[in-house]
Order: sequence, then C-alpha cells, then structure tokens
Amino acid sequence: MSTPSFLYLDLCTPLFFSKINDIPVEIQKNEEFLFFYELDSTQGCSIEPVKESLLKKLISIGQKKIDSDSLQGIDRLVLPAGKYLITQQRGNYGILEQKEWLNMAVEQQKDGIWEHYKLINQLYVRYLFEDNQFVTQLLRPGSSKSN
Repeated sequence: MSTPSFLYLDLCTPLFFSKINDIPVEIQKNEEFLFFYELDSTQGCSIEPVKESLLKKLISIGQKKIDSDSLQGIDRLVLPAGKYLITQQRGNYGILEQKEWLNMAVEQQKDGIWEHYKLINQLYVRYLFEDNQFVTQLLRPGSSKSN
C-alpha cells in the first residue's frame, strides 16, 4: 500500500454524527463512522514521531445518521467546520485497520510539518463508502502555512 499525500481542506459545513459507545466490529457499505482522537503533545508536533506513542486516547466515536434532524436532542460528535490536512485511502478491500491508518497519520504529520502547517494535536478518522469503494479518511485540524 502506498501512502497518499495530503490535501488541504477548508470544511465549510460541520458534519454531525450521533455518539456511540462501542467500536463497531465491522463497517458495512451503507454506514459512516467518525473516530476522534487526542494526540500526544510531544509526538503530535514532531517531524519524526514515535508511531506507537502518537495516539493519546480515543475521545469519542460517532455514527452518521441519514436524517440530520434525528440528531436533535441526542449526544453528538461533530467534525467542526474548519481547516484540515486530509489524507485518504480508497479500495474495494474494506476500511483500513488502525495500524495501517496510523502509518498514514505519521506521514501526513511529517508532510504537514515539512510544509510549515500549524497542526493541532487532534485526529479524526472517518470511515465511509462512496463511489462503490470503502474510504478511510484522516483529518488533522490545523491552520494554513506559517510564514
């Protein structure tokens, strides 16, 4: 598997997910999930992070509901509107496991720091199915290039 390079995304509208307690065992074609991680403060700003120490903790898990009105009055996980570095992997083989996307997260961080982006120590991992393929997306909040 080759690691895709990152893109800079300005997400104009937040994405809403209903919070769930358990990590799904398997993700089906019609499902979408968002995992929100806090990153280690030292490893999250290193150009050579220790992969095994990068993730600090899983903060929340959300599942996308088709009807956004159904999220009224329930606990939500929000992917806020804002600026992100985004990396994604597509394929018919399914979503990536943590060890696979963690390699992508390390490369995304290295590239982002090399390009002088100011990264926040958070990571969103989004699993979805579009265009007849499973997609694993990594969204790292941050600001545009520093001068």
